[in-house]
Amino acid sequence: MRQVDSVNGRELREMLITATSWLEKSASDIDALNVFPVPDGDTGTNMLLTMRSSVEESYQTGDSSAAEMAQAIARGALMGARGNSGVILSQIWRGLAQGLQDKPSFTGSDLAEALRQASIAAYHGISNPVEGTILTVIREAALAGQTQAVSDENDLISVMEAIVSAANESVANTPTLLPVLRDAGVVDAGGQGLYTILEGALRYLRGEAEQMQFRKPQMIASSIPSPARVHMVASEEVAFGYCTEFLIKGKKKLNPEKIKARMEKEGQSLIVVGDKTTVRVHIHTMDPGKVIHYATPLGTMHQVTIRNMDEQHQDFLEMQKQRAPAVDVATVAVASGDGLAEVFSSLGTTTIVRGGQTMNPSTKDLLQAVEAVASDKVIILPNNKNIVLTAEQIQPLTKKRIEVVDTKTIPQGIAALLAFDYEADFETNARLMRAAKSTVKTIEITQAIRSAQLDGLKIRKKQVIGLVDGEMLAAGNNTIDLLNKILARLDLKNSEIITIFYGSDTNLAEAEQVSASIREQYPQLQVEIVRGGQPHYNYIISLE
Repeated sequence: MRQVDSVNGRELREMLITATSWLEKSASDIDALNVFPVPDGDTGTNMLLTMRSSVEESYQTGDSSAAEMAQAIARGALMGARGNSGVILSQIWRGLAQGLQDKPSFTGSDLAEALRQASIAAYHGISNPVEGTILTVIREAALAGQTQAVSDENDLISVMEAIVSAANESVANTPTLLPVLRDAGVVDAGGQGLYTILEGALRYLRGEAEQMQFRKPQMIASSIPSPARVHMVASEEVAFGYCTEFLIKGKKKLNPEKIKARMEKEGQSLIVVGDKTTVRVHIHTMDPGKVIHYATPLGTMHQVTIRNMDEQHQDFLEMQKQRAPAVDVATVAVASGDGLAEVFSSLGTTTIVRGGQTMNPSTKDLLQAVEAVASDKVIILPNNKNIVLTAEQIQPLTKKRIEVVDTKTIPQGIAALLAFDYEADFETNARLMRAAKSTVKTIEITQAIRSAQLDGLKIRKKQVIGLVDGEMLAAGNNTIDLLNKILARLDLKNSEIITIFYGSDTNLAEAEQVSASIREQYPQLQVEIVRGGQPHYNYIISLE
């Protein structure tokens, strides 16, 4: 197993370059996470441009010292910082440089301490720090690094692995801390960007730089279910003002704290970072002239940008309208698990509402999804027997025409979507989809959460149990044996395809074993394996 005891300045530069290249691969995906109707730049792009500025500055020092290289990286980030996320990222680099001061090279323990200081610096530069953002991610990642360094202070890889793992978990958790993320069903874009940078650095330490050319960074999914895949846009009119950014190079000693205190009443999203010679300011204000007038006497002004966010907001709304598919009939489907969501999306579902067993969406969740689609005719696929009645409550609450195709399982929902005809009218599609849902059988494999006796079937807690179209059919101790027992009791003469959707707690190797067993027993059937990612159910199997 590879181990890295320390990193010098030149190696730190290579880590930076690798992390920047890794971020570049997902910058547009990170931009798409921006749920706020105020396009204050694009998060992924801004972070990438900030990182590139750091890379350029890093080549200006020939010193192999980690301390000098970190200082150069921090200078580059400050000078090239773009947008809110870029400025915060520059503060993280500044804190890291402070933590590595006077160090020709650094160990895992040194890195953990430097990240702690990076977290402090990031929080310090924000007038009103908000949890559920990049700030939370850097804080929790730094804490994990410190904890790991206690037991393995020198191995950089083990410390970095703990940092990246904690960052991943922290990003996934951001929607639980920030309601606007929860409502949109996405994670914080800045947090995702930071995770990608940290992951890129870890991959460099592992010696994976060459393999990274053929891979793409992971986009982290929200840890809580999303009420809808569509982005909700607030309808009320809000004045956003001007996003104002500039750099001050001081004629005399600058005081970042005094500048921040003076500007706190002038607007929102204020960030003031820098030192006695150079200060960068980012603020959303209704009167940019007043801010510029105050700052001008402090020194020479550079990189001044003033953007009308009200106009950008209108552009954002128009862009959302253009992105909305011009469909005559929209479909809303309920599904849990990233894999199942991808399946429904690939079949043309207009909107996916996250939910299913143990997390049934509310009437409000479904209504929001219905109102958000760009069509007055909507077909709802509940895909769960406990959600059908909820779906039937929508029609009286909306002016849109609603048809509920009462799919009670995921395979029924997929079969219904496959029958959707884009050239047919609303009523015809509803009829076709209702007919199609009856053409499949659904087998569900899960574990019993308690002992029970049903229809003469004795079930022990934690036993594997199997249901067919919602009815308990068998129980056992082995998944493959149980599934074969169920298949033996079904009439497979007219069946052609079995699709196995494996859940979040089931690995691909196990699913392939199940598939091989079915092929051996029933060679006439075509067996397919699909990652469903659904919770609670090890397998959802479609038989058609």
